[in-house]
Amino acid sequence: MIIALKNTIFVSKYAKSQIIMMNWEQLLSLKRFGDINKRIRKEQDETRLGFEVDYDRVIFSSEFRSLQDKTQVIPMSQTDFVHTRLTHSLEVSVVGRSLGRKVGLKILEKHPHLKNVLGYQPNDFGAIVAAAALAHDIGNPPFGHSGEKAIGEFFKTGKGKFFKDQLTKEQYQDLCDFEGNANGFKIVTDSREGREGGLRLSYATLGAFIKYPKESLPKKPSNHIADKKFGFFQSEKEAFLDVVKELGLIKRSDSNISYSRHPLTYLVEAADDICYTIIDFEDGINLGLIQEEFALEYLINLVRDTIDTKKYHKLTNTQDRISYLRALAINTLINEAVMTFIKNEDIILKGDFDKALLDKSRYEAQINDILKISVNNIYQSKDVIEKEIAGYKVINQLLETYINAINNKFLEKESNYDQLILKGLPETIDLSSINLYNRLLNICHYVASLSDSKAVLNYQKINAFNFK
Repeated sequence: MIIALKNTIFVSKYAKSQIIMMNWEQLLSLKRFGDINKRIRKEQDETRLGFEVDYDRVIFSSEFRSLQDKTQVIPMSQTDFVHTRLTHSLEVSVVGRSLGRKVGLKILEKHPHLKNVLGYQPNDFGAIVAAAALAHDIGNPPFGHSGEKAIGEFFKTGKGKFFKDQLTKEQYQDLCDFEGNANGFKIVTDSREGREGGLRLSYATLGAFIKYPKESLPKKPSNHIADKKFGFFQSEKEAFLDVVKELGLIKRSDSNISYSRHPLTYLVEAADDICYTIIDFEDGINLGLIQEEFALEYLINLVRDTIDTKKYHKLTNTQDRISYLRALAINTLINEAVMTFIKNEDIILKGDFDKALLDKSRYEAQINDILKISVNNIYQSKDVIEKEIAGYKVINQLLETYINAINNKFLEKESNYDQLILKGLPETIDLSSINLYNRLLNICHYVASLSDSKAVLNYQKINAFNFK
């Protein structure tokens, strides 16, 4: 009897685990953030599909344009061929579109009702991934990832420590681990008068955009890739919960806000991983930070099965050789990511796939070799480090000046200097919020929105450098 009862319980739990799966019909929601009514794929104008409109909305946003002067690898580089956040984002979106289309084709073969009944096409998958990939760095501060660290350290070890006891643990952690992904979600969903719903992207694209669908605490509660960082600030908690509810993402924790990834997020991540692995490496070669013969050998190891040696040996200069190997490498890794995704589709839909797609790749060793060289020769090069040091100083000064001014205004003890500083801030910043967390986050959000050059210019103005 006891055995029978145990078996019954076991079967019941197994059945429950089978039911808890995301479904593509819900994941491909065309509903726009800020809308009340849902949208149907078959009702779409084929010349301007909803997911393609997402791409347009991102590319015409001012926040996206500022990426043209934000660091990808080399801060404030004076050369023509080194990538900025903008060129990197465009390339990631191109790779993402290919990944999405290839996966979409196979998903529609496996789930034909999505095409036959609902009208979805492979290009819909490609458009979602391309739009989310285009926006994936839209929230990154100036000076690369050191910009995120500079904002965080202002609150962890700098003058921002003063605010710790005045904030909730989650609010303070948002600031201490200021995250470009969460700031990006703020940009694409931030509503204000005349811009209800932020960029008004589809829920499918918003879901694919959210790389880390959890709040800032607890930090790294597991080894699951979705727990590596966090994806929204406390100020966007309601917006985040609205998105995951619409898409049917699976809740992963009862003790905090943490959900499974949208399956197409894995493709956005793979597109980013492919581009920074291969193209940052290419930048390092072109800058002379990595020796050509040494670098080409590593790229050849990655594409040995597809390289046309006769064609390769006809190429007479470094740039052509690198371009040829780069194209082969990207194509190789695209096909590898697609194969891994389709092979693990059921696990992904259950929210149980805990690695990045390229971490499951048979080329993992070659990828890691390339990344190791990039870290040692590019990311930790003297030129990068010196400019990151300057970036820390710039961001720290901007935060201190703006936060002092806005808080002095709230406390009604603002000086004439504070008034002048606040007049220089854009009208989009809420200077009247009674909520300390919102004031601090709004300043961080503004500083993060600055391009490298604009951040330096603001710093120079505050310190009266080059005064004319």
